[in-house]
Amino acid sequence: MSALADRIRAELARVDDPELRRPLTELGMIGAVEADGAGPVRVELLLTIVGCPAAGRIEADARAAIERAVGDRPYDLEVGVMTKAQRDELVALVRAGRPSGNPFGEGSLTRVVAVTSGKGGVGKSTATVNLAAQLAADGLAVGIVDADVHGFSIPGLLGMAPGTQPTQVGELMLPPVAHGVSAISIGMFLRSPDEVVAWRGPMLHRTLEQFLTDVHFGDLDVLLLDLPPGTGDIAISLGQLLPGAEAVVVTTPQPAAAEVAWRSGAVARKTGMRVVGVLETLSPATGPDGARFALFGEGGGAAVAERLDVPLLAQVPISTPLREAGDAGAPIVLAHPGDPAAIALREAARAIARRPRGLAGRPLGLSPA
Repeated sequence: MSALADRIRAELARVDDPELRRPLTELGMIGAVEADGAGPVRVELLLTIVGCPAAGRIEADARAAIERAVGDRPYDLEVGVMTKAQRDELVALVRAGRPSGNPFGEGSLTRVVAVTSGKGGVGKSTATVNLAAQLAADGLAVGIVDADVHGFSIPGLLGMAPGTQPTQVGELMLPPVAHGVSAISIGMFLRSPDEVVAWRGPMLHRTLEQFLTDVHFGDLDVLLLDLPPGTGDIAISLGQLLPGAEAVVVTTPQPAAAEVAWRSGAVARKTGMRVVGVLETLSPATGPDGARFALFGEGGGAAVAERLDVPLLAQVPISTPLREAGDAGAPIVLAHPGDPAAIALREAARAIARRPRGLAGRPLGLSPA
């Protein structure tokens, strides 16, 4: 192999498959690399399946890597699809060394954080998406399980197009990725936008179990779970399936909401989770003229944090850009990083992330800047 071919492979080794989170070269997605003679360089790229949803990004990243290696020299990138035998090898490689069953159970190196609330409509899902997007922007491998089966909203908040589904590669179910976050939701499996989920406890438990065991997230630093509001079946199932999970309680400043939010934190503790903090949403905001608006009252987050004896991670002020960003599927921490709500959510994400280390030794001690 020529020195140029070696450089090309070295550059391509820096390109990860966005769903599998591993280098293209390691996954067998780079075939022949021919760089002999004076003619154009030839590189073969093998996608996992026909219609791979990440094909555009993979090809663009591969071309950028090749161009770093070859400079102005012409090249041909031939895009094909793996054979069944090659896919089988990829699946075996990805599964090698991974535990069977729930990979986030006891002994997992992934930090599992459940985002919970006492009642709906407090911005819990919006908070989950922005916490995840900020952690991913800070360099961590992040996933979300939309455990709010009846009120799922994670795909829309992440800007995933209607009809987005996991990618099936052999026996692997790969979650779609948006803003650097892998996510799975029951909404990805419904036949139409008008289909309604009306399930009881056993079905809810089985769905959560399948999301954790059948979906291949790869090596994550943090897995966030957007729980349904209240203290029902999913909260209890979570304690059984994820005994090492932590919980963040979301509340508004209103005393009535805070009282219910405290109960969700208390139930989290009863199921074995460790409550790590409280996030207050719909907090007082300051207008352009300096006037202060406390439409939902004050003090609820601090009261819940004190009662649970945990930190108040942040107070997220009422924000029109926050609502608009959610409707547009663009997390505000990325779309409008200077907005007061984005600043508060960034502060909360980094407070949650301050741990000695993450998966494979990646540091989680993030700077507050």
